[in-house]
Amino acid sequence: MSQNTETIFSKIIRKEIPANIVYEDDLSLAFTDINPQAPVHILIIPKKPIVNLATAEPEDQALLGHLLLTAQKVAAQAGLENGYRVVINTGIDGGQTVYHLHIHILGRRPMTWPPG
Repeated sequence: MSQNTETIFSKIIRKEIPANIVYEDDLSLAFTDINPQAPVHILIIPKKPIVNLATAEPEDQALLGHLLLTAQKVAAQAGLENGYRVVINTGIDGGQTVYHLHIHILGRRPMTWPPG
């Protein structure tokens, strides 16, 4: 289920609040996280408001694929040739704090496992 819930990301998409935008196309926007958890921490958001992965609908399939290919492109642009982590937090137990689907790209440091 997609909703038109107003979030800080909605305001970033409309350019009502500043963000360090590193990539944008018709469907998505990527910007640096204001609270980075790695030397490179970029968020990718769809311009279509989707609350989280659990609420995505079958008609969002192409958009979800686009977001992952955008993550690949943004990671290459950021010089993360040694690797990176892609994270999607979903719901309270998943650590989601902004209820607009977003992908975290974390890189330029070794990642540990398990992540949480």
